[in-house]
Amino acid sequence: MLPCYVLLDLETTGGNPVHDRITEIAAVRIENGQEVARWSTLVNPGCSISPFIQHLTGISNAMVRGAPGFETVAQHLLALLDGAVLVAHNVRFDHGFLLNELARLDVALRVKTLCTVRLSRLLYPQHKGHGLDAIMQRHGIRTLERHRAMGDVEVMQAWLQIARQEHGAELLGQQALALLQSSATLPPQLETRVADIPESVGIYIFYGEGPLPLYIGKSIKLRSRVLAHFQAASRAPREMRMAQEIRRIEWLETAGEIGALLLEARLVKERQPAYNRRLRRESTLCAWRLADDPLARPLLSPVRGEALQPQEFGQMYGLYRSKNQALSSLRELADSQGLCLQALGLESGKGRCFAHQIGRCQGVCCGEESPERHHLRLQLALAQQKLLVWPYPGKVGLREYNARSERTDIHIFDQWCHLATVHDEAELTDALGSRSTLAFDLDTYRLLLKHIAAPGKGKFELIDWTEKQQQTLNSL
Repeated sequence: MLPCYVLLDLETTGGNPVHDRITEIAAVRIENGQEVARWSTLVNPGCSISPFIQHLTGISNAMVRGAPGFETVAQHLLALLDGAVLVAHNVRFDHGFLLNELARLDVALRVKTLCTVRLSRLLYPQHKGHGLDAIMQRHGIRTLERHRAMGDVEVMQAWLQIARQEHGAELLGQQALALLQSSATLPPQLETRVADIPESVGIYIFYGEGPLPLYIGKSIKLRSRVLAHFQAASRAPREMRMAQEIRRIEWLETAGEIGALLLEARLVKERQPAYNRRLRRESTLCAWRLADDPLARPLLSPVRGEALQPQEFGQMYGLYRSKNQALSSLRELADSQGLCLQALGLESGKGRCFAHQIGRCQGVCCGEESPERHHLRLQLALAQQKLLVWPYPGKVGLREYNARSERTDIHIFDQWCHLATVHDEAELTDALGSRSTLAFDLDTYRLLLKHIAAPGKGKFELIDWTEKQQQTLNSL
């Protein structure tokens, strides 16, 4: 198949290469078609093996208690792998565990890998299942040591011999070499050709077996970003779980990064992917409204959900993901600025507040500070958190142009809300004339603060429709 390769299988205490450990190693080295070395050993993982894993593999805590630790057998394993291609069934799993075990010893693993699951997909595309059990059933391979390291290695060895007989040594070698030259980090069950993903700006969507997405992301280089997910799977448990579930990938190109950010935020909120922790729909956003009257109690009242109207941002401060986060931030501010907890509505009762009793309030609660002075200090303390009023009389657009694809996207905004992204004159006219309900979104607000506050620094043009609408229409 290949001039020199090592068939390898590991048994472990679980599926997480960062936290779980190896309990058994088996390896067979093949050079020029001939077996030249065979080795297997139990490994003391240094932790307990769960009852489920003991039942699955037959490897008990008692069996590994006297076995060598990985640090003892590592050099022998590296000698077996020296100059060879690492071949395993779902090689990402075994390779990930070896990377992490060797990293604990400050040893870098540099070895090419080949996955026999992907090789089976190439050689037998007419079959749906390519797991080891499916291969055994399909080809009539038998073993008494399934889920033991050497037993699984021998199954792989037997299957490669059958594939050689059925397809010929030349074709088997060609397909193995083609896989070796492509990215060996790709999940074996992935149906989408990663080579088809453009190296352009846009968003990508990972899907499992069902119609709901696993993850939605954005990048200025789509293919590289997708590959980075798979390369990280051996180090990050979350990336590994996602890689194990992924079946296909979809992507959408945009003219620029702003369009990708907007599209990512919208699709995440609409489709709620399982692995997106940020950019979820925000129904619990909270801000503070400051009373104009220094004698009002409380001086600050929470504004939440649909009550967050951008037209009233001049009276509001802070934007928090939840009311608890808003309260926590306000308590920190009161403590650092000597503000009264009672006046802020953080403490009930009359007379001296608790903060005054311990010397952290200047006494508006008991007449030692005037309400007007306390109100002014509160305004100054909140100044940096004041929400900005929309700085334009109406709708504006951010125009992005991609010279490579010759694509133009115009993103239309009003009152910090994204109204539409258009690509031609008809769409632009409809969007400018629409009276759609504004839906405030924290991520869009933060994006616009960055780009509208410093126009001209990005690869886009800021358009104020009140001044340039007709010129822009004519330029499309």
